[in-house]
Amino acid sequence: MTQARRVFIKTYGCQMNVYDSERMADALAPAGYAPTDRAEDADLVLLNTCHIREKAAEKVYSELGRLRVLSQARAAAGGRLMVGVAGCVAQAEGAEIARRAPLVDLVVGPQAYHRLPAMVARAQAGGRAQVETEFPAEDKFDHIARGPKARRAPAAFLTVQEGCDKFCAFCVVPYTRGAEVSRPVAKLLAEARDLVSRGVVEITLLGQNVNAYHGEGPVSEGGGAWSLARLIAALARIEGLARIRYTTSHPNDMTDDLIAAHADVPALAPFLHLPVQSGSDRVLKAMNRRHDAAGYLRLLERVRAARPDIALSGDFIVGFPGETEADFRATLDLAAEAAYAQAFSFKYSPRPGTPAAEAAQVPEPVKAARLARLQAVLAASQSAFNAACLGRDLAVLLEKPGRRAGQLIGRSPYLQSVHMDADAARIGEIVTARIVSAGPLSLAAAAP
Repeated sequence: MTQARRVFIKTYGCQMNVYDSERMADALAPAGYAPTDRAEDADLVLLNTCHIREKAAEKVYSELGRLRVLSQARAAAGGRLMVGVAGCVAQAEGAEIARRAPLVDLVVGPQAYHRLPAMVARAQAGGRAQVETEFPAEDKFDHIARGPKARRAPAAFLTVQEGCDKFCAFCVVPYTRGAEVSRPVAKLLAEARDLVSRGVVEITLLGQNVNAYHGEGPVSEGGGAWSLARLIAALARIEGLARIRYTTSHPNDMTDDLIAAHADVPALAPFLHLPVQSGSDRVLKAMNRRHDAAGYLRLLERVRAARPDIALSGDFIVGFPGETEADFRATLDLAAEAAYAQAFSFKYSPRPGTPAAEAAQVPEPVKAARLARLQAVLAASQSAFNAACLGRDLAVLLEKPGRRAGQLIGRSPYLQSVHMDADAARIGEIVTARIVSAGPLSLAAAAP
């Protein structure tokens, strides 16, 4: 009997990378690889990388340095550890990774991970690093066989769209993920039904620009391109799928039908993540965002009119090249007016190959001071939103055990983390629970 091989996948960055890591594991399963939680136990280690955060490539090379020690120890014991770099850093760096880190056997971009089994076989046979960073014409999802019908966590991701055509001046996504591509509706419905059959009750639809979704509809329903709103309505008809979310959106693609879906589709959670990046029109133009601050705020008003209890989330970049104190104050004003339930904020850091990387940079101490000021405003908004939930009965999806015995952690409709005492057998249930305390980052509820 052939001894089972094991793969350890370390995932960095976004939710789409989490989904991609699961699909890489699916792709490798027919080749005899089973997942493991420890690199020390693996025959193959894959780093599924993200290029959004600062110094992403340097962090990958640092991790490869640690893996070199493990690889040498394995070789000394007469074995072999294969190492691969996947994801957006792999796409951006390509063969340079193999040149700088001879340890690496595989370099695979995010559009080619269905080719992993063949790459592994070639690397084992030939000893040369295998590099796949093209944007192949075939749909990578068509080439991945799903594993056994194993029980899943109650919440899952489903990639519906990849790539971006917006070319924001700060962003590497168009270069690492390619142009916008939407998956066909029929395939998404089939995958969603499969997830529900495994115990999933909440699905988050993923895309770099998810509300630009325009996948081909089923022939039985006339074909043609479907909008994200129409896809959500179809998913909501799947029996057992109780809650739907989507992320990440662009303000310019918040169409009338998608706004209406927040009012008309009960399964669509009352939560919207809609990045703005800056409150300054001058900075937004320099970012190539193609919207202005006033238009963004009007859009939030329309969404709130459709679903008055909706929780809003946003993204901000502080210290973009050329940002003045007046520009930053405009960002503070927008953040206060938007009254986000939660938001993410970062200091600008250059991404090689993007237009903004070549511009004169705001000094680091200025960026740090501005970020602290903005985060104080955002934290106050989040705390106020959480405090407003005190005494309310919320539908909480129980997802996993908490830190102490007898405690579970779940998610509210507004994506807040909720702690409560409940039996582990109830994981996967959506329970109505009264909120009894509210902290800055989470809620506590009475036992259901």
